[in-house]
This record gives sequence, structure tokens and C-alpha cells, in this order.
Amino acid sequence: MVNNSQSQRVSRLVAIAMTLLFATGCASTPTTSSSSTTTTTATSATKQDLKTVRVQLSFLKQSLDAPLIIAMNKGYFAEEGLNVTYERGFGNADTISKLGTGKFDLAFSDMYNAMDFNDKNPNDKIIAVAITQNKAPFAVLSFKQNGINSPKDLEGKKMGAPAGDGPRKLFPLFAEQVGVNPDSVDWTTMEPKLRETFLLQGKVDAISGFSTSALPSLLKGGKSMDDISLFYYTENGLDFYGNAILVKEAFAKQNPEVVKAFVKAYFRGMQDVLKDPVAGLDAVIASDDSKLMDRQAEKVRLEIAMRDLFVTPEVEKNGLGGLDEKRMQKTIDQTIVGFKLKSKPTLADIYTDEFLPPKEVRTLPPASDRKPLT
Repeated sequence: MVNNSQSQRVSRLVAIAMTLLFATGCASTPTTSSSSTTTTTATSATKQDLKTVRVQLSFLKQSLDAPLIIAMNKGYFAEEGLNVTYERGFGNADTISKLGTGKFDLAFSDMYNAMDFNDKNPNDKIIAVAITQNKAPFAVLSFKQNGINSPKDLEGKKMGAPAGDGPRKLFPLFAEQVGVNPDSVDWTTMEPKLRETFLLQGKVDAISGFSTSALPSLLKGGKSMDDISLFYYTENGLDFYGNAILVKEAFAKQNPEVVKAFVKAYFRGMQDVLKDPVAGLDAVIASDDSKLMDRQAEKVRLEIAMRDLFVTPEVEKNGLGGLDEKRMQKTIDQTIVGFKLKSKPTLADIYTDEFLPPKEVRTLPPASDRKPLT
């Protein structure tokens, strides 16, 4: 059954959802953000003197990328000697694969797909150098009209997700935690951009994915929070971390100062976004060359991230970028089972804190300095 934490989170989102529906109308189609594959570059008069760093996002540029955009706009990367360029991603697994080939220098994706990649490609090992999302947005989403009001109602249903979807790979563990036979679920595979469309059109009963991607699309597609059943993995025994800054281990060894500089500048951007999320949202919208980005959808996305992913008691205590070793090791053990890894990676195999700036540099802004996202 949905626990109190889930109920409270859903209640907090209802007001935002109503605003989104009012602004977009119930006939809207699932949200999209800029699909341009052109490289976006920080402007600088001395760009030729800077070290170019190629970065790939996990998916389309979204409001979740506000720290990166703010750090670029304010010259934080340039101050560290970097000229940062970025391109959109096509899902976490694809981003990791391209990072492994050397097409990009750093990327935003999750450590669990990275462990899966490392298991299959031990000579192209990828590591995490900083955690950007302290909680994973991994979730199963459905509609109450489908008769799914608790995780146990997923028994025997048709679910959909892309083949490389992390939450899909981990679903057997989720099912075990909630008392569902994972073999009873019939999976349908689609492209990431079609996931919410399949659910809205009734082609599947439920989807697995990231709440930050799925919820804005479902709300823009005409649903309200009262219509949606949302089951977070983190609230059902799988306390996973979300996305991190990833780098190929070989690149990090050859360019340690570059990695340190990127992480430092990025978290300056994160601190600014936490202090003024409206400015962060504005910066992302302004950077969208296609001018197709939906502000209300991106506002919902950033609201979810700021409340559930960026700021947690663990981050309040330990600062941005770090992790709790015991918590991480438990999720590693769960990943070994869920992803059916041949190897048994340790914490040191997937994460290092050697590229993080001192804790006093990456603390959260005081709560009194954090403006609301209005």
C-alpha cells in the first residue's frame, strides 16, 4: 500500500499539478524539451585559452540541468580554466555507453547502469566522482483507473519501459520488496520519448522510469495527481542514489585537475540554483534554442528535484556531492542481484571522493537563503 511519505508527497504536488493543467490544458500531449543535437558552448573572450570539456546529459536538457547552465552562464567553469560544451542524452544507459567510448569526457547518469557497463566492459571502466541527486527518482507510475492503487496491484499487469531503463532492470528487486511475482509482469519495450505516451494511450498498465521525467509528461497529458499512482523505489526498500557526475577512470587519472575543476564549478551552480531556483529555471528556458520547452512542466520537474533529490537530511549533514558508504554498499549489493552482474564491485570500484572540493565549499546554502520556486 502507499505509505504516509508517498501520500504526503502526492498531496504537495497536487497544487502544482493544478497550475500545470490550467496553463497547458487537458488536451496537451506529453512534454518535450529541446531536441537539438547541436553542441551548446559557454561564451568567453579567452575561450582559446581554456581546456574544452565535452559533457553529455542523461536525456533532453531539462530544468534538472539548471546547475550546469548557471555555472556556464556565470563563468564558473571559465574561472576554473574550462570551456564546457554539452549535448543532450538519449537515456542513462546510452549516455554511459558513449562516455565509455570516449565520445564525451564527463556525463550525468546513474552509478547502477555504470556498474552494469563496467561488468561488460572492464577495460573502459567508468566511475562516479560526485553525487548530484541524493535520492533516485526511480519509480513505477500508473493510473488508478487501471486498478492499480498499491504496488501489489502490479501483479499480472502489462508494464512498459525502454530496454536500458534502470528502474526496469531493478524491478525484480522492487517486486520482491512489495510482494509481487516479477515473472507475472508482461513487459513492453519502447523508445524513452514514447514511455508516457504508451501509458496515456492505454497500451500498458504501468511504466517504470524517473518521476522527474514521467510526472510532468503525465500531468501535461491531462492527468492530475489524483489520477496517478506513484510508487518510489526509495520508499519500498531500495534506497538508491540518483544521477552522478561520471567519468571514464582513464580520463580522471590523466586529467585529475580538470575533473576537480568541473565538480567545483558545477556545485557552485547548484548552490546558486538552491538559493534562487526561479533564476535557475529562467536560465534553462532561455538556453533552449528551440523555444519549445514548457515552463510549467519544467517548474514541476525542478520542484520535485529540489524537494526530493537535491536536498535531503544526508546532504544537509555531509554536503553536496558525497554519499553514505553503508547506504551505497547496500545498493551495490542489490544491483549485483538486480542487474545479474558477473562481478562483485565494491564501493571503490564505482565511486571516489578524491575529486570533491572541501566540505566547507560544497555545503548547502542556509535554509533562510533559499528562495521558494514560485
